[in-house]
Amino acid sequence: MSDKSWLSEIPQLDRYQLLSIRKTLDGAYRSFSREYGDSIESFFDPLLSFLIWFEKLLLGTPWWLVIAVLAVFAYAASRSWKLTLGVMAAFFLIGFFGMWDNTMRTMSIILVSTMLAIIIGIPIGISMARSDRVQSIVTPILDVMQTMPAFVYLIPVVMLLGIGKIPGVIAVIIYAVPPVIRLTNLGIRLVDKEVLEAATAYGANPMQRLFGVQIPLAMPNIMAGINQTIMMALAMVVIASMIGVKGLGQPVLKSITNQYFTLGLLNGLAIVALAIIFDRISQSYAKRTLQNFGGN
Repeated sequence: MSDKSWLSEIPQLDRYQLLSIRKTLDGAYRSFSREYGDSIESFFDPLLSFLIWFEKLLLGTPWWLVIAVLAVFAYAASRSWKLTLGVMAAFFLIGFFGMWDNTMRTMSIILVSTMLAIIIGIPIGISMARSDRVQSIVTPILDVMQTMPAFVYLIPVVMLLGIGKIPGVIAVIIYAVPPVIRLTNLGIRLVDKEVLEAATAYGANPMQRLFGVQIPLAMPNIMAGINQTIMMALAMVVIASMIGVKGLGQPVLKSITNQYFTLGLLNGLAIVALAIIFDRISQSYAKRTLQNFGGN
């Protein structure tokens, strides 16, 4: 056998080896899914129950009461009558064009996913800010989470948990949590060391410095991270609809597959309206927070 023919066989051998590795990994994941899938699914049962309850609450509440609560929340966060009236007008138009139920379903998923992302993300960001070693471990993971296409990490989630709300929430959290982690870490690291030294001189312990100095001063950055998390969660609405998550994403997906231009346009505009509303409210609250801590 000549050297040339020997070299020509290497790609074929590599292909067989790659196929064997893939079969081994697929078999291992299937075995893991069959053995532990039910246990993992039952672990998420309380979250599923809460999601169903929250969705029914939004759907069962009279539309005028939902709009009133959202208006109060918008004004409390922004202190702006223009923004409050804009929120009321946007939701009135959403209901007028027959998209109220799907909007409430989308809001239930987005609000729960965002709250979970905040609960998970802020402590991780704080840990990264307090330890360079933790930052060196978490940063590559965040890089993978932000660069990997959403469809790729949907595959193991759907294989493990099937289709429905919980896989959708997990996919949204994975996609949306990196900004709040990164900006929490950045905000705490940017706190002036002289301020921390002054707090230490006054006898503050590490926890008092964290909750009394670092987090309040980092709050504008943390709010910016929350803002980006909300935006990225809304960006996942259409993708999440592909795994059975009901809401505004399903009509958009239906319009793409059936060429229903008006259906896709109206529901797409409803998603845009939600994004603008949440963006303006969170930005206004962040600005007020900055002013309260002498940043104006």
